[in-house]
Amino acid sequence: MLTKLFAALVVLWSLIGSAIAGPDEDAVRDLLHSTFDKPDVKLVVAPVVATAGYAIADWTQGEMGGRALLRNRHGRWTIILCAGDRIRSAEALRHVGIAPDVADELAEALAKAERTVPADRLAMFARFEGLLRMDEAGNHPPVHDRPH
Repeated sequence: MLTKLFAALVVLWSLIGSAIAGPDEDAVRDLLHSTFDKPDVKLVVAPVVATAGYAIADWTQGEMGGRALLRNRHGRWTIILCAGDRIRSAEALRHVGIAPDVADELAEALAKAERTVPADRLAMFARFEGLLRMDEAGNHPPVHDRPH
């Protein structure tokens, strides 16, 4: 019963977040849903923060969770990488090539948005281990090509 209530609250929270989001946040959600939704396990994407052509989307799917870093090029959002807690800080965002001022703003917006996330859901975002870079088509490299 508690699990169903939690799931219902997460979906409701996601819908409320979507209702007040801007066009960038909606486009990011749409991309992640079209890429990762499964018939039996839907993706829940919230919160999403976007600034200066970059976005971070927190997501859960079943018992897994993480964060996606995206970039907008010529009006088209693409996934740059997926990670857990490793992309929460401005320092980490600068390390992956985002300009310092944009990295600072994005990290601050994410921290503010995540203050409203229930602790158990926030903990799920950390479950994604490592840092998985994506190519322009949204695919990750073969396992043997990933850095260790």
